Amino acid sequence: MTSSAKAPVLTVFMLVKTTPEWLGFSVDERSTLLAEHVEPILKRHADEVSMRFYDIEFYSARVTDIWVWNATSHHAYEMVVEALRETPFWDRYFDIVEILPGVENAYAKNYDRDALTAA
Repeated sequence: MTSSAKAPVLTVFMLVKTTPEWLGFSVDERSTLLAEHVEPILKRHADEVSMRFYDIEFYSARVTDIWVWNATSHHAYEMVVEALRETPFWDRYFDIVEILPGVENAYAKNYDRDALTAA
């Protein structure tokens, strides 16, 4: 998200697993494919959706990565998913294992309380 964008109303944790086809590409080929297929989607929706990428294959056999999406609306997130589904990254290069949507500190907002933090 850009600094002038609205605060996210939705965070989605997308648990994915690389496929043998993806792992068969060289690192350079993977970078090229990301730039060709995913980067344009991220740029097109940058005002409303941001994405962070976490490698977890070191600690999990069920999933290899977590894609964390922050969106200013459910519709904005849905549009990113629609675009991704038109690429080989959705269920070809990566298996989408689970999608976990959440709203940060909803309990605190719903009950007019301060959010619990460790800081």
